[in-house]
Amino acid sequence: MDKEKYLTDPRFKGIEPFKDKVWLSSPTMHGEELRFMTEAFETNWMSTVGENINEVERMTAEKVGCKYAVGLSSGTASLHLAVKLAGERLYGQPELGKGTLFGKKVFCSDMTFDATVNPVVYEGGMPVFIDTEYDTWNMDPKALEKGFKLYPEVKLIVLAHLYGTPAKLEEIRRIADTYGALLVEDAAESFGAAYKGRQTGNFGDYGIISHNGNKIITSSSSGMLLTDSKEDADKARKWSTQSREDAPWYQHEELGYNYRMSNVTAGVLRGQFPYLKEHIRQKKEIYERYKDGLKGLPVSMNPIPRDCEPNYWMSCILIDKEAMCRQIRGEREGLYVSEPGKSCPTEILEALTAFNAEGRPIWKPMHMQPIYRMNGFVTKDGNGRGRSNAYIDLGKAADAGVDIFERGLCLPSDNKMTKEQQDKIIAVIRACFE
Repeated sequence: MDKEKYLTDPRFKGIEPFKDKVWLSSPTMHGEELRFMTEAFETNWMSTVGENINEVERMTAEKVGCKYAVGLSSGTASLHLAVKLAGERLYGQPELGKGTLFGKKVFCSDMTFDATVNPVVYEGGMPVFIDTEYDTWNMDPKALEKGFKLYPEVKLIVLAHLYGTPAKLEEIRRIADTYGALLVEDAAESFGAAYKGRQTGNFGDYGIISHNGNKIITSSSSGMLLTDSKEDADKARKWSTQSREDAPWYQHEELGYNYRMSNVTAGVLRGQFPYLKEHIRQKKEIYERYKDGLKGLPVSMNPIPRDCEPNYWMSCILIDKEAMCRQIRGEREGLYVSEPGKSCPTEILEALTAFNAEGRPIWKPMHMQPIYRMNGFVTKDGNGRGRSNAYIDLGKAADAGVDIFERGLCLPSDNKMTKEQQDKIIAVIRACFE
């Protein structure tokens, strides 16, 4: 990327680069985190047991409205154990070396980070991707219903809530129940978001939350598994500590993992918890400022459907089809041809980078990823394989997820960003359409 190209372009005249980088979404610390970390240090509870873990598990279960929350080392670890619990519940314990989903197909969100999908493969399952819909940018209930017509043997759904906005949970839960399928709810990005007054992570048979450094509240790295079953919560805790049996020596009768949350990182999370509402409020203000500041441009914000209150974790835009300049994306880089009055995600992201601000492409759909290109993919019209093109030009994709990926991008959404900084980002975006 030629930075000077943007800094000398007449369209950007008068816009100076940021001295300090404006991040997409970075941790926001308040000071109380250090107190609980220090407490862990001074009491020597530095490992995977302690008051901080106990307290954040209690606080999480109370916030989400589930009976049990199990603190684990990451959102991915939480997803893995949730999927493993679901697989064991559906199919029983596997042979050693074979996962609980060995040889079984699983319906998964298509437009998401691959951490949503990989745990299915860890357990020997075969992801079948369900297309996205425009109302929420999440799994399309119509495509899911079509999926059960094509693959009636499927008994597990793994659903992600993209960018902090809940999926159509009532419809998806109804479809799961109709076909006797379990639902694992990936609420990694949506902690604090609600659908019809009920928190995400509390609609599935199992749910998870992530506390990665870029999330709405963070511990630096940890996650939570959510369940209403004491038996499953106890099993997850056991699995997460290498499945050690209750014996005076190290006794192991099933496969285990080193997945338990640290009492130190739990201290960071404990200090973050009181600021969840404040962070959501700040993120919402950022979203509204973008919405107002970009009026008149041929773009729309990521949708906020009725019946839900997102946590506004990420502010995104979708460029109108007729306002897309020519853009081609290969596997690792994108190219575009600048056109007056038009732009594309590649140009806007390059411009933001040139002015020292961080943006990101929308999640590339899983069925387009090289690792998963042979897996099934279902749209609302049926089998989507053979139709979607990984190199769509001019936003003419047939499938919703591919289309959103081609025309959408994530804007700097850091809750420490000032209004003046955001105004400059808006000016950069506006200049791209001149």
